[in-house]
Amino acid sequence: MTAGILLTIITAFALPVSTPPALAQETPSKPASLFEYVGRQEGAAITLETDLTTILANRYSSDYFPGQLTLANGETFTVKIQPKGKYRRKIAEVPPLKIKVPKKDLRERGLDTITEMRLVLPCYDNHRGDQLLIKEYLIYRMFEQLTDRCVRARLVRVTLRDNHVEKSSKKMYGLLVEDNEETVARLGGTLAEQYGLPVDSLDVEYTALVAVFQYMIGNTDWDIAMMRNVRMVRMPDGKISPIPYDFDFSGLVSAPYASPSSESGLRTVRDRFLMANGIPRDALRRAVQYIKSKQQDLTNLCYSRHLPREVSYEMTQYLETFFKKIDKNNDVPARSVTEIVD
Repeated sequence: MTAGILLTIITAFALPVSTPPALAQETPSKPASLFEYVGRQEGAAITLETDLTTILANRYSSDYFPGQLTLANGETFTVKIQPKGKYRRKIAEVPPLKIKVPKKDLRERGLDTITEMRLVLPCYDNHRGDQLLIKEYLIYRMFEQLTDRCVRARLVRVTLRDNHVEKSSKKMYGLLVEDNEETVARLGGTLAEQYGLPVDSLDVEYTALVAVFQYMIGNTDWDIAMMRNVRMVRMPDGKISPIPYDFDFSGLVSAPYASPSSESGLRTVRDRFLMANGIPRDALRRAVQYIKSKQQDLTNLCYSRHLPREVSYEMTQYLETFFKKIDKNNDVPARSVTEIVD
């Protein structure tokens, strides 16, 4: 199956991104979104107050529950909160939450009228849970270091208050994730929700970057044909970009509950398996070389002030095994779901 005319690696990947990308509003000519406004500073403190007891009792509900979001400066937003997620909805003490603000309130504050963002909280209410979430956040930032065709995520410190129980509150890290609508609007594309898309409908150079990046972090919990943990965005040129998100099953995070894809044959998520069915080898080679050129930037991101140094060091050692492997082979990794197309 032909993949059409491939874009060069320069046009596909040479994107002006700082190290790390700025947390401030990325598009000064436009109003900041709620996501950008709340997450404009890494580790910003927020307080979310709601009837958490009722939400947890109805974690599989699609209903919205009233709440209040308060920023560190005392600014408040009246919000609606909906439990979300699939696997994490089952296992997390508090499931991922969709936070929605009325458009009218956003306009009054001079913000963009995209009304929703997501808040992912640690699966475990302890320091280990925080560390796992922070490691996943750093993976989001790594991919953002490579391309603006990404799902943006920002780290916040959350005080979660349950107004069902007097004086009940928890403090933890949280991961703000931009909503589908915001990703699509920022990139000037449209959602392409279609299963089983052929390779020649994809931006092959970008898809190769995604495949090699997922291999680098040790993630097999994604699938283009099944639209698993990718946002399929049709770009203005008509080609579709499978934009990845949800990295908690990766080897770089190493969550206790994570397991590799059954199709990979791997025993542990710390092993790697290249999922590159139908992607031309030349495109994969270019992706490997591009990621290799960013090695220092990606490694530097691991040393976050929010992580113990030994945890950061473990992350860099895992990345190092990827870079050593590609240096040794001077090519794409050999293992893949099916034979790589030349």
